[in-house]
Amino acid sequence: MKKEMKILSCTGIVGYGFPEESFFAGVAQKPDLIACDAGSTDPGPYYLGAGIPFTNATAVKRDMTLMLKAARELDIPLVIGTCGGAGANPHLMREVGILKEIAKENNLSFKLAVITSEFEKEYLVEALHAGKMAKLGPAPEITEEEILASTHIVAQMGVEPIIDALDNGAQVVLTGRCYDPAAFAAPAIRLGYDKALALHLGKILECAAICATPGSGSDCIMGYLGEDYFKVEPLNPIRSCTPLSVSAHTLYEKTNPYLLPGPGGMLDISKATFTAESDRCVKVMGSKFIPEEVASVKLEGAKQAGFRTISICANRDPIFISQVDDILEGLRKRTADNLSADFDYRLDFIVYGKNGVMGALEPLTEITSHEICIVIDVVADTQEHANAVCSVARSTLLHYGYPGRIATAGNLAFPFSPSDVKVGPVFVFSVYGLLKGEDPLDLFPRTYEMIGGEA
Repeated sequence: MKKEMKILSCTGIVGYGFPEESFFAGVAQKPDLIACDAGSTDPGPYYLGAGIPFTNATAVKRDMTLMLKAARELDIPLVIGTCGGAGANPHLMREVGILKEIAKENNLSFKLAVITSEFEKEYLVEALHAGKMAKLGPAPEITEEEILASTHIVAQMGVEPIIDALDNGAQVVLTGRCYDPAAFAAPAIRLGYDKALALHLGKILECAAICATPGSGSDCIMGYLGEDYFKVEPLNPIRSCTPLSVSAHTLYEKTNPYLLPGPGGMLDISKATFTAESDRCVKVMGSKFIPEEVASVKLEGAKQAGFRTISICANRDPIFISQVDDILEGLRKRTADNLSADFDYRLDFIVYGKNGVMGALEPLTEITSHEICIVIDVVADTQEHANAVCSVARSTLLHYGYPGRIATAGNLAFPFSPSDVKVGPVFVFSVYGLLKGEDPLDLFPRTYEMIGGEA
């Protein structure tokens, strides 16, 4: 019988932080692996498209310092997936630089593996014409034009490249875009643990203590993996895992409650059971893995779509609020008339206090708030054009006349001066689909370096 493998997950994303007390409580248990996810598409396409990390370098260094020092002291692997937030080469290389800085400052030596996940456009165009690419869900069809227009295109690696890096002696592994559970599951699968249980455990651990009550994405949790089960337990005494909290988190970010597709196949949790081992620890059994017939990885690409300027303003006049839809529709026409633009632009309004969060999906049609916040959102082909549209729309709304208006002064209150914020480049997802039929080891190059010793 295999010994129980202990996997320490520190935080939902490297740079989000975690309490040192929780972390060292986990280190005291002498885990076999420290792993962490470091990215997500949740912040939208900007960070992938711009090649800019969405985590702060100072915060990343703090988290990574604690993890790296502990991993070297325990002589166990440290695996970090989707470095820098989006996992393209600029994101990954920033984290590599931070890691080397930490190693130098703390006189640490280890073998580092860096696994990239960004693709050359020419390769993807060839794959497209060879019929190896397909869109996912409601996403648009993948075209050569969209591939070539993209600034960065990455794929989610599975467990294979990480396993290969560990087989080649890597003690620390940093990856580009990575399937979220893979950083946790790959070392366990390499040691012969059940693939389904390892991936299911990884699915839970990648968000750290969010599966606890109260949940937190910036606190530590320990996973215990056995031959036919895994257990999860938070390391902060204020938190507990319950069958409800863990099973609920298993449903997180899934289109199907029982099936979770990923690189290499499908995780089937339709027969999984969740049992309380104590008032803080939950045991899970029964997960299954269904291999896919043709290997595939998910592609994510982003391209620039223009430049954005916004203005944030507010109103608490009940007469204005009762007519806000008609006022904003009239504002669109008035802005067009006042500007006579010879360029394309998009003018939108987000109205908080009405339907700012859900937009057209908002089921409540009646405004019950005494005040509203309006975000004027303009996207145009250049920053100057976006600035111009926002300026005209904002000034027009400020003095817009409407039935029943009593005052002749401005309609709006502005929380900030200047009132218009030049956001800069805007990106949209341009490639979202599957790349099929390629060897996962060939897709994700691995490079090695001895840190603190000879290269």
